[in-house]
Amino acid sequence: MTARAPKPHADSHAAQRPLVVFVPLLLFAALAGLFLFRLFAGDASLLPSALIGRQVPDFDLSSVDGLDKRGFSAADLRQGKVTLVNVFASWCVPCHQEHQVLMQLAADPILKRTGASLFGIAYKDDPANVQRFLAENGDPFARIGADRKGRVAIDWGVYGVPETFIIKGDGTIAYRFVGPVSEEAYRQTILPEIEKAQR
Repeated sequence: MTARAPKPHADSHAAQRPLVVFVPLLLFAALAGLFLFRLFAGDASLLPSALIGRQVPDFDLSSVDGLDKRGFSAADLRQGKVTLVNVFASWCVPCHQEHQVLMQLAADPILKRTGASLFGIAYKDDPANVQRFLAENGDPFARIGADRKGRVAIDWGVYGVPETFIIKGDGTIAYRFVGPVSEEAYRQTILPEIEKAQR
C-alpha cells in the first residue's frame, strides 16, 4: 500500500497570506524612499524649468492690501532692465531664512549700478501677515504683487516658496533659483546670472 503524500497544512497558506499583503506596502515604501532621495539629493536650484528662455506668462497682480506699494504685471517686466522676482510668503520658514540676504541684495551697490530691481510675489498669504512680516524684517521689494490664490505662481511653474526668477529687460525668463538664497548663492550664482541677463 503506497503512502499518500501529506496534504499541505492550512497553516502554511495562512503564513503565506501576510507576505502577499505586505508586497504593496514594501513597493510603496521603496518608491517613497526613491522620491525623497531625488528630492533632497543635489542642488534644488537645478530643478528644470520649461519657461527658461521664454517670455514671462501674462499676469497682472494687484498690490497687497495695506501696503503703500504698487503691484505689477508682465508689462512691468519688459521695461528694458533686469528684474528679480522673488516668490515668498510670511508663513514660509525658508523665506524668513533668506530675507536678510534679500535686504542686502536690494541695498547692494553692485545691483544698483546694474539698474536691476527686486519685485516680490506674496504667495497665498494674508495681507495682514505680509504687512507684519515686512514690518518686522524690512522690505527689500520695489513692488509687491498679491497672488492670493496662487494662480500666477502656477503659471510660472513654481514648485514651492521661496523661488527667485531673473528676468531680462525684454521680459524673457533667464534663470530660476529654487529655495532660499544664501549669501554664497547670491555672490556665486545670482550676481553672475544677472550679468548674463544684461547681455
